[in-house]
Amino acid sequence: MEVTPRVKEVRVLDNTHIYLKFADGKEKIYDMRELIEKNQFYMKLKNKEYFNQVAPRGTSIEWPDGEDVCPENLYYDSLDFNN
Repeated sequence: MEVTPRVKEVRVLDNTHIYLKFADGKEKIYDMRELIEKNQFYMKLKNKEYFNQVAPRGTSIEWPDGEDVCPENLYYDSLDFNN
C-alpha cells in the first residue's frame, strides 16, 4: 500500500489556490475553488483573512476551525508547481 507523502509547507497564492511542498520534495498547486463554492463546510474560506490561516497539520493542511482536505486529494489532484 502506497503512503501519501506528508505536507511539509503550505502557502496561499490567491483566493483559491495554495502551494504545497510534500515530504518527497514535490511541489504542487491545489485549487480550492470547487470546494469553497460548492461545499458548506468550506464557507469560511471565502474570507481571505481566514483562508490565509491555513497550516500543515499531520499529513494534510488545516484551518483554525478544523476545515481540512484529504491528503490524497491534495497530492493526486494538484498540478505540479513547475508546470
